[in-house]
Amino acid sequence: MSNISLFQAKYQELKSRLIQIQDLEAASSLLNWDQTTYMPTGGTYARGRQIATIKELAHEKRTSPIIGQLLEDLRPYEQSLPYDSNEASLIRITRRDYQRATRIPSEFMAKLCQHQTVSYETWVKAKSFKDFSLVQPCLEKTLELSQELASFFPYKHIADPLIDFVDEDMTVAILRPLFSQLRQKLRPIVEAITSAPPMEDSCLYQYYPKEQQLKFGHTVIERIGFDFQRGRQDETPHPFTSSFSIGDVRITTRVYEDNFSEALFSTIHEVGHALYEQGIDIELEGTPLARGSSSGIHESQSRLWENMVGRSRGFWECFYPQLQGIFLKQLSSISISKFYQAINKVVKSPIRTDADEVTYNLHVMIRFDLELAMLEGKLAVQDLPEAWNERYKTDLGILPANNSEGVMQDVHWYGEMIGGMFQGYTLGNLMAAQIYQAAIKYNPEVTVAIEQGDFTLLHEWLQQNIYQHGRKYTAHELINRLTGKSLSIDPFINYIQDKYSNMYHLKAPISA
Repeated sequence: MSNISLFQAKYQELKSRLIQIQDLEAASSLLNWDQTTYMPTGGTYARGRQIATIKELAHEKRTSPIIGQLLEDLRPYEQSLPYDSNEASLIRITRRDYQRATRIPSEFMAKLCQHQTVSYETWVKAKSFKDFSLVQPCLEKTLELSQELASFFPYKHIADPLIDFVDEDMTVAILRPLFSQLRQKLRPIVEAITSAPPMEDSCLYQYYPKEQQLKFGHTVIERIGFDFQRGRQDETPHPFTSSFSIGDVRITTRVYEDNFSEALFSTIHEVGHALYEQGIDIELEGTPLARGSSSGIHESQSRLWENMVGRSRGFWECFYPQLQGIFLKQLSSISISKFYQAINKVVKSPIRTDADEVTYNLHVMIRFDLELAMLEGKLAVQDLPEAWNERYKTDLGILPANNSEGVMQDVHWYGEMIGGMFQGYTLGNLMAAQIYQAAIKYNPEVTVAIEQGDFTLLHEWLQQNIYQHGRKYTAHELINRLTGKSLSIDPFINYIQDKYSNMYHLKAPISA
C-alpha cells in the first residue's frame, strides 16, 4: 500500500471514530433539549445520570490512545495538504480537542454533567420562588467544579482555560483591556441618550395573543432563511439553539402576551445561530468541524440578524404592514416610525435579554467581572446577590426588584459552569458590526434588498464566508479573512453613534 493510500485509510479510521463521538454528543444534546422543553420535572435525577453516562462514554472515546496515535501518524499527511482543506482542518482541530480532552478525567465529566442537570432544575424552582438560597448550594458546587476543571490546565489566569473552551485564544489578559475600553466608550453614550426625552414604547406592552405572535415569528424566520424541513421551534424558560446534525437544528423561544418584543427578537436571535448550523458544508457532517467557530462568532450571527437586521428600519418597511394586519387593534394607530423607535428604545433595564443594543454590553461585562471574582476566590457565592446589585447600581444606576430579576435571571451559571459563559455575547456584538460592515462594503445592495424583504444577498454572503466553514477557522482567522483587520470596537461604536444620534435627535454627535 502506498503512503498516500495508507494515510487515507488512517484518515478514514479517524473520521469514523470521530463520527461515533459526535453521535454520542448529539444524543446527549437531545436529552438536554428534552429536559428544557418537555421533560417532566420528576425525571431530573435520572436524566442527569443518563446525560452523565453518555458524556463519560464520549469522553472516553475522545481521549482514547488510538485517537492520539492516529493523529500522530497523520501529521505528515496534514502537513502535505492545504491549510484550509477539510482533511487538514479536521486533523488540526481534532488534535487541539484531543490535547485538551486528555487533561480531563472521564469521571470528572460524569460528575459535572450530573451536577449540571440537578442544578438546572433547582434554578428553575428557585427562580420561580425568587429565592436564591434554594440554589446557592448548587452554585457553590458549580464554582468548585469550575475551579477544578480549570486546574487540569496550565494557565496565567484561572478563567483562561474555561474561556478557551468556547472562545479559543481569548484570555483574560486580552478581554479585560478590550472590555475596559468598550465600557469607557459606552457609558457616556448611555448617559447622553438616557438624558434625552425617552421614546414612547407603550404600544409594545399590550395584549398580543401567543399563537399569533408565534405565527408571525414563523413567517419572519422562514422568510429570512430558516429551513423548517431541517429545524423546529419550541418554548422554554430560557431561549437557546440545539444542533443535533446539519439536518436537525432546533430553536426555542419564550412568549409573553403582554410584551411583543420578547418572543420575536429572541426568535430572530436564535435563528441567527440556526442559520449558521444549517449552513455548514454537508461534507463536514458528523465531525468536530460541523459546528460554529467560537462562542463569539456564533453570537455575532445571532446579534447581526436580531439587531442590525431585525431592528433596522429597512426590515420593518417590509414586515410592519403585515404585523399591523395581524394586530390591527394594537397597532392600527401606530406609525412605522413610532414602532421603529419603540423597538429601539434605550433604557436602563435590569434584564440582560431585554436590554437594547446600547446598554446590552454593560450587562455582559458585569457578569464577566463577577465570574472572574468568583473564580479568583475574591467573591463568595453567598455574597453574589449583593455584589450583583452593587454593580448594577454603579454601572446602570438601577437595582433589580428581586433576585429572579437579578442574579438568577440567566441560566448559564446554573445549567453550565462559572467562567467563559458571557464574554462571547460582547465579542459577538463587536464582531457582528465588523462583519456586517464588510458584507455591505462587498455589496451595498444588501440593505436595499432587506427593505424589499429579500434576505438572500446577506444570507448567501454569510453562507459563503462563514457558515459553510464550520469550525475550520478560529475567530481571529475569520475576522481577518472577512475584514482584513483584527477585531476592533470601532465599527460597533460607530454603528451605535450613527443610529442613535439620529433616532434621539441629539444636537451634536454622541461623545465617547
